[in-house]
Amino acid sequence: MGPLVGIKVLDLSRILAGPWATQALADFGADVLKIEKPDVGDDTRAWGPPWALDAQGSPTSESAYFLSANRGKRSVAVDIASDQGRQLIAQLAQRADVLVENFKVGGLQKYGLDYASLRACNPRLIYCSITGFGQDGPYAERAGYDAMIQGMGGIMSITGVPDGEPGAGPQKIGVAAADLMTGMYALSGILGALYHREKTGLGQHIDLALLDTQVAWLANQAMNYLISGSVPVRLGTAHPNIVPYQVFPCADGHFMLAIGNDAQFLRFLAVAGRQELGVDPRFTSNADRVFNRAVLVPMIAEICQMRSVDEWLNLLANVAVPCGPINTLDRVFSDPQVRHRGLVKTLNASIGPIPTVTNPLRFSETPLEYNRAAPQLGADTQEALRDWLD
Repeated sequence: MGPLVGIKVLDLSRILAGPWATQALADFGADVLKIEKPDVGDDTRAWGPPWALDAQGSPTSESAYFLSANRGKRSVAVDIASDQGRQLIAQLAQRADVLVENFKVGGLQKYGLDYASLRACNPRLIYCSITGFGQDGPYAERAGYDAMIQGMGGIMSITGVPDGEPGAGPQKIGVAAADLMTGMYALSGILGALYHREKTGLGQHIDLALLDTQVAWLANQAMNYLISGSVPVRLGTAHPNIVPYQVFPCADGHFMLAIGNDAQFLRFLAVAGRQELGVDPRFTSNADRVFNRAVLVPMIAEICQMRSVDEWLNLLANVAVPCGPINTLDRVFSDPQVRHRGLVKTLNASIGPIPTVTNPLRFSETPLEYNRAAPQLGADTQEALRDWLD
């Protein structure tokens, strides 16, 4: 049913960035063969606990981490270090539309599975290489993992409690954001290459690096620096370009106030009964509020502490002022909007029912289906080889 039904993907990647991209391709309907080392498999198979439970409620050997990034694929156990394994992968690559790999630079050349070798047999192949630092440059030979890339790429320097406050210091984002964003760039690059192939009949090589990705998605913070020359600093939950736009304390907790324009600011003040701040020349425009952040934010904090979280959420929702609760994950998955949108589905697997978080994309003409949980190691080897190699 998905938009990529009929597309064949050979997934030689492991951990997260590559598997995240190929999981999305599988969601879109592509037939994704996940090539894994026999008896070992993807590194993340061992990254537990927690482990999935079987039908009797006992822990299995399937880690939650692995299950998060490998839905919809078929696992093929092949040892590419053996002659037979190399030959099988080469034969599969001749039938593939897309190949995704995250070996070190040049790591597949010794097996004859690099882009130049495979392109000679399949010029339509789209070959996506994901590495820490790209195919060239002084760091090309180095391995790259998400946490180190978050540090090197600058995001940790602008994430965390500001200097001088309790708990100050750089913070890693709570999920592997560099890997996940690289997976998303890989997906968009592969889709662009598929469109190019429709016009030319030719595949191409995609060179994608975690560090490049991390630097690219610094977004407004990167431009803040490049335009001003001023190095951004950690602001906690605050926004460098918008005020007030951060977490504020309430009478019984905290909530996120996300005021994006002057009209929203005036509506907030009206609800708060502090209209006089709206005509104060220090706060009349967003630029004024950013300049006078140190004065305004304590005032807003004092105002917010006068009511509970639920009171603020209800009052501000009624006047279209953006705000939201700070939910723990149990509250996220019990939220009525999340439940209505069906963001969690249960898939049947040989070990028992497996929950999964669905793809956020909704296609009107090619709706996505979820029929296959993340595979057990090598479970689909014979079936997949028959399908692809007759």
